[in-house]
Amino acid sequence: MPELPMPNLQSFEAPPPDRATVLADLRARIRGLEGLGGEGTRVLPFGLPDLDGAFPAGGLPLGCLHEVAGEEPGAGTAFAAHLLARLAREAAPALWVVRGRDLHAAGLAAYGLTPDRLIAVRATRDTDALWAMEEALRCKRLSAVLGEVGGLDLTASRRLQLAAESSGVTGFLLQSTARRSAASAAVTRWRIAPAPSRTEEPGVGDPHWRAELERCRGGRPGAWLLEWRDGALVPAQAPERAVPTPASTSTPVRRPAPTGGNGASWAEVA
Repeated sequence: MPELPMPNLQSFEAPPPDRATVLADLRARIRGLEGLGGEGTRVLPFGLPDLDGAFPAGGLPLGCLHEVAGEEPGAGTAFAAHLLARLAREAAPALWVVRGRDLHAAGLAAYGLTPDRLIAVRATRDTDALWAMEEALRCKRLSAVLGEVGGLDLTASRRLQLAAESSGVTGFLLQSTARRSAASAAVTRWRIAPAPSRTEEPGVGDPHWRAELERCRGGRPGAWLLEWRDGALVPAQAPERAVPTPASTSTPVRRPAPTGGNGASWAEVA
């Protein structure tokens, strides 16, 4: 019986992937190791394409630590309350480590964070607040933990980040810009500042914030003007400003000069 020729196995081999495919797969693996966009990553989309596009997986990464610093206490608190309201549920409430005397329930409810989905823990010292926040982040029965902690070092923030990664609970550090640390293990770092409101009638308009994403691991920083309107976060337009007319282009107005003077009988007033 004649011997059959062996098939050419090289013809069955798949072509090697191109450089772009290899780099994309490598980036996805790195994001997966960091918990920032790998397969099965949980994110919280803002519903704003320009803002969501700043994150590697199309939304705020969950199960990690975030830092919110307010240039004014109300702006940072309102922004953080909105994020907690999006995550908190009755079966998995959010926990807020308070440094002051109490939380203003009506103010938090205005941003969707109602008392039935919130647990408040009061701490008087930074060390107690850090301990309470780290222990709460390890509790899988919670959806999110926020701590009013300022001036923590890099080691302390790493402990909080590791606690969030171990349980999948999302952590938020609420700080003031004056007391925030220079280095942090937080996945994102935000700076929230109040912005002028727009209103067609006299009074106070809807809250406006300038939200600056100073750092986003695996993403890109940016700044957005946001408005809280009808219970939702929407893009805001910059308030209109009156453009002053240059003095050189103004038309002189002729007015009579005071009587009894020795000058001309008319004066030009710009």
